[in-house]
Amino acid sequence: MVKILMATSEASPFAKTGGLADVLGSLPSALLKLGADVRVIMPKYGTIPEKLRDSIVHNCYIYINLGWRHLYCGIERAKYNGVTYYFIDNEDYFNRASLYGYNDDCERFAFFCKAVMAAIPYLDFIPDVIHCHDWQSGMIPVLLESGYRHQELYKNMSTVFTIHNLRYQGIYGIDEMKEWFDLNASYFTDDKLEFYHSGNFMKGGLVYAHMLTTVSETYAQEIKNPFYGERMDGLLNARSNDLHGIVNGIDYEEFNSQKDPLIYQNFSKSNLKGKAANKAALQQDLKLTIDEEVPIIGLISRLVDQKGLDLIACVLDEILSDEVQLVVLGTGDEKYERLFNEAMNRYPGKVSANIRFDNGLAHKIYAASDYFLMPSLFEPCGLGQLISLRYGTLPIVRETGGLKDTVISYNDETGEGNGFSFTNYNAHDMLNTIRRALSFYQKKTLRTKLRKAAMSCDYSWLSSAEKYLELYRTLKPEA
Repeated sequence: MVKILMATSEASPFAKTGGLADVLGSLPSALLKLGADVRVIMPKYGTIPEKLRDSIVHNCYIYINLGWRHLYCGIERAKYNGVTYYFIDNEDYFNRASLYGYNDDCERFAFFCKAVMAAIPYLDFIPDVIHCHDWQSGMIPVLLESGYRHQELYKNMSTVFTIHNLRYQGIYGIDEMKEWFDLNASYFTDDKLEFYHSGNFMKGGLVYAHMLTTVSETYAQEIKNPFYGERMDGLLNARSNDLHGIVNGIDYEEFNSQKDPLIYQNFSKSNLKGKAANKAALQQDLKLTIDEEVPIIGLISRLVDQKGLDLIACVLDEILSDEVQLVVLGTGDEKYERLFNEAMNRYPGKVSANIRFDNGLAHKIYAASDYFLMPSLFEPCGLGQLISLRYGTLPIVRETGGLKDTVISYNDETGEGNGFSFTNYNAHDMLNTIRRALSFYQKKTLRTKLRKAAMSCDYSWLSSAEKYLELYRTLKPEA
C-alpha cells in the first residue's frame, strides 16, 4: 500500500477560496477507495466552520525555529469522509479573518512548510510520498533535501509537486527566505531558487520535487511556452520528462442531477423533463421572461480577466441582441461587476447579474441553463465545464488547458461532441461560436442527443485518482 501525505494551504470543507480546496476535498477520498493510505496536512485557520472545528482534536505540540524565533506549533487532527486531516496550529499566523492577502504570507507559509517536515515523526504515519500543492507548500521538497534526507525516517521519501495555477508563485526576498529556511547562498542561484533577483516558493517545488504534475494534459504542454509559462517555461521544458498532466475531477455525489437537493427538480439522462422544470423555476426566481423556447446561457465565475470577460465585454450587446437570456453569478473586478449590473438594467427580463457567492444558486444555474459560457484566456483545468456537463448543460469554451481536454466541439459530419469551442482569443470568434450553439437549440432531437452525450462523460475523481496512484507507484515501485 502506498502512503501519501498531501500538503496544502486549503481543503474543502475546512477552508476554501477556490478550486485547490475542491481538489483536496475530493481526491484523497477517491485515492482511499483505490486502496491508498492518504492523509492531508494544512493550516488550522480561524475561518474553519465551528461544526468542523469541534471535530478537530489536539495531538501534540512542538516548536519551530523560524530565523531567530522559536514558535509554537500545534499538531491536530480530524477525520472527514474517511480521510485523516492534520492541522498545523499557530494562532498568530492562521487565526485570521481570511486565508491569504497579508503582508507576511511568505513568513506564514515558510512556517507551514517547516512545520510539515518537523511534524512527520508525530503523525503515527510515515509517508512514502509527500504530495505538495501550489506555491504555499513549494518549499517542502527543498527542505527534504536540504535538512532531512540524511535522517533515517526521511531517507526513502519522494515528493510530487502539483501546479494548480502557475500565475501565483510566492515570490519574496532572498534574504528573508535564507533566514526562514536556514539556507545558504548556494541555494539561491538561477538553477535553484533565485528568480529575477528574488526567491520563489513555487520554483522550489519545480526544481526539487521528484515528479511534477498539473491539472490537465493541455496545460502541461502550454506552460512550456512563454505565453502561458509565467517565466518558468525554460525550467518546465528542462523537466519535461517529469511533468504530467492529470485532469481534475468533480465530486459526483455533490453534482448529481438525480439526487441534488439544491436544484428545483431532479432529473436524469434518461428523463430530461426535469431540466425544463428547473429552467422555468430559475427564470421565475430571477425575474427573467419565462419561456422554454429562449435558451439560457449560464456564467459562473470569478469575474477576472483570466476568465475571458474582456471578450464578453466586447460583444455583450451583440450576444443580447439574439433570442437568449444570460445568468451571471460571481464576484471579482469592479469593472466586470459593473458590466453585468448595467446589462441587467438595460435588458430587463433577459439578464440576471448576481454579484455574490451563492452555492445553492450555482447548482440551480448549472441545472437550469442550456449553455455554459467559459471563454478563458487560460484555464489550467476548470471545474465549471465539468459540472455543466454533469447537468446536461452544453459548455461553450475556448480551447485552452483543461477546457480543450474535456469539451469536444460538436461535429456536424460525425455527430460527435459534448459542447462547442473556439481556438483564438478573439471576441468575434466567441460570438460566432455562441451563435452556432444557439442555432442548434430549436433542433430538439439533436439538443437531447447532445445533452445525453454531455451527461455520459466521466470526469469523476475516481478516474483521475487512478492516474495519480499510477504515478505514485512509479516513485515507489515495490508498492
